[in-house]
Amino acid sequence: MDRRAALASIVGVLGANIFAPLARAIAYQPNPVINTGAPEIIFTPAQRALVTALSERILPTSDTPGAIAAGVPEYIEHMLGDWAITDERATIFDGLAAIDARSLADYKKPAVKASAAQQDALLTLAMNGELPGGTPFFEAFRQLVITGYYTSEIGITQEREYLPVPGEYDGAYPYAKVKRIFSS
Repeated sequence: MDRRAALASIVGVLGANIFAPLARAIAYQPNPVINTGAPEIIFTPAQRALVTALSERILPTSDTPGAIAAGVPEYIEHMLGDWAITDERATIFDGLAAIDARSLADYKKPAVKASAAQQDALLTLAMNGELPGGTPFFEAFRQLVITGYYTSEIGITQEREYLPVPGEYDGAYPYAKVKRIFSS
């Protein structure tokens, strides 16, 4: 399964309010003659570290690898660098700045150095709209994390049970034997 097909299939999960850069990436028709080169670098080292930390808070490592192992922070930078326009990037940049400012005010340290519980609290504030630009940031950031994870090799093959070609239909398959959700 290629990443574009996985992106298209995840749109149903995200609903009608898909973050615009994701929609543009799904609709893109590649031209094999054009080499777009390396993705644009848009994050400062501090922003990249914060994106990495917050990505792992949204999809942490459990019995399966988390967002960092799946390459989600790099995916987010690639999506924003290659597919987002200035206003869409601003949603993410402003949200990161608001989270960092609130962390400095509440915990006297940058958000990247905050504990996992403190980072969870900061994301909850953003989710509930208690930070400037928090709700739009949280929705866009969460979509990027989920899409990046579930279109990665880890998300498709380790988080889910990947069946590249549907097998034989068994209407009496015992539910107790289902360990993970199937994806194809």
